[in-house]
Amino acid sequence: MYPEGETMDKLRRLEGKIAIVTGSSSGIGKAVAIRFAEEGATVIIAARRVSLSSQVAGMINERGGKALSIPTDIRNEGQVEHLISQTAEQCGGVDILVNNAGIFGGGPVADTSTAQFDDVLNTNIRGTFFCCRAGFRHMKAKGGGTIINMSSVAGTDAWAGTGTYSASKFAVMALTKALGDEGRSCGIKVCAICPGAVADDLVDFPTEVITQSGKISPFDVAETAIYLATLGPNTIVRQVIVDRLGADWS
Repeated sequence: MYPEGETMDKLRRLEGKIAIVTGSSSGIGKAVAIRFAEEGATVIIAARRVSLSSQVAGMINERGGKALSIPTDIRNEGQVEHLISQTAEQCGGVDILVNNAGIFGGGPVADTSTAQFDDVLNTNIRGTFFCCRAGFRHMKAKGGGTIINMSSVAGTDAWAGTGTYSASKFAVMALTKALGDEGRSCGIKVCAICPGAVADDLVDFPTEVITQSGKISPFDVAETAIYLATLGPNTIVRQVIVDRLGADWS
């Protein structure tokens, strides 16, 4: 994404904001973290893979951005609470929380084991719940903020082979809607991004390689997150579907 010597000198639309991005050691989360930092935010890299999280934070800092790694497994309630409290202590608060961490799994329902089902649900909805709850409590106390939950087109529809994953992402949409209603009176915006097939594994490749893949660029999803995070105080877009051109929309 960055040619040699390039620095983070963009529009700075998130100047002074503190943003946590879960699952930001790779894929969509990494793209969101990079773009948020370009826009002036201090970004907390929150992911399970300690080494990769540190690398992402180091890369952002080397290019003039501001980033801090706080390794976090969102399936662990205590680690999530620690993530929020440490961010508040070290950075002064949390303005934006992007709940991106998630996994795909399952397959045909009849072939899905209980362990596979539990693994997907524990990460995608239980972990997202932990993050939403801790982030919401903090934002309510400080007077507002923005929570962006990464759902999926599989959170608005389901197909053969997606039963477990879709169940988790439909649940994310329900949590988003309920929390959004609860946040209206205290200045907390809660919204969801629903991407189709994203070139997660190509986040470190040149733009032309991502384009040739035929999949959605993770940086396009990141631009959507910036859009949601920079809307005026009286405006909220509750859900954005970011689908692949050529996908079956029926």
